[in-house]
Amino acid sequence: MTIGLGELLSLGSALAWAVGVVMYRQLGAHLPPVTLNVLKNGLVLLAVGLLVLAVHGPAPPAMDAREVVVVLVSGILGIALADTLYFHALNRLGAGRMGIIGNAYSPCVLILGMLVLDERLGALQWLGFLLVSAGVAVIALPARARARATQALVAEDLAGVAAGASVSRPRPQGEPGGGGAGAVFGGIAAMALMAVAIVMVKPVLESQSVLWVTWLRLLGGVGGLALVMTLRGQAARLRPPPGLPWRRLFVAALVGQCLSMLLWLGGFKYAKAAVAAVLNETSSVFILLLAAVWLGERLGRRAFAGIALTLAGVVFMLLG
Repeated sequence: MTIGLGELLSLGSALAWAVGVVMYRQLGAHLPPVTLNVLKNGLVLLAVGLLVLAVHGPAPPAMDAREVVVVLVSGILGIALADTLYFHALNRLGAGRMGIIGNAYSPCVLILGMLVLDERLGALQWLGFLLVSAGVAVIALPARARARATQALVAEDLAGVAAGASVSRPRPQGEPGGGGAGAVFGGIAAMALMAVAIVMVKPVLESQSVLWVTWLRLLGGVGGLALVMTLRGQAARLRPPPGLPWRRLFVAALVGQCLSMLLWLGGFKYAKAAVAAVLNETSSVFILLLAAVWLGERLGRRAFAGIALTLAGVVFMLLG
């Protein structure tokens, strides 16, 4: 079994993103999704810009106009739109149900990779994809004690949406507030937009610097989001509120966004899009393990089963 640079970077991205998710979930109590999205990506835009200057100097990249437009649009779709939808859904549904919805990401990349990039997976890689997806689903499924309450809430939310009602009710203890069909659809849309954004930029990545592509994507994402908020008269929401835990936001931005994004794009540069996307799914395993180590959460049999399935899937992906 050989692990190429792209596969190694994709796994590293999953670990960095897992650290970020834990911190973003805590920051969500202090910041609305749009504000969190702008602040974290603004910090990363500055950090990556300094890296670009240190590595490449002030000279602009050797990219034609079409490539620049593709990268900027990728940033608008994958950062300004997808990340905002993701944080909305994360705050309303919680990490468990968002983990299940997150399973839509790698199939979207796989399908787009076949249609747009003419990529194909071998038999072992298909098996690995199925095992990783099953493992992530097992990890993300709510505990049996909360499953019936969750199903009842989703059913009520769907009925409320069908009737045109706004759903807002107390959740069971430990469940985030305000989840429902709208948040579910928003989470699925976030996964689809992320897939479109990375597949469209992969051809540019293969011939350009990861640092330059990362910085331009961030510029498109942050600029697009700030412009939309300004035009809608909501520029005040972009200001950081008093008492913001800046140290936590800074660490989350550097590890969960800057490092994760550089490794993520590097993985897609050096590996097949579908392989990189499936390996990114291991973030669910890393989140589970980090929760056990940092928060002292107990790992039950279901968690170990999910970890085993996911790791077996990774092995098959790498064998293929």
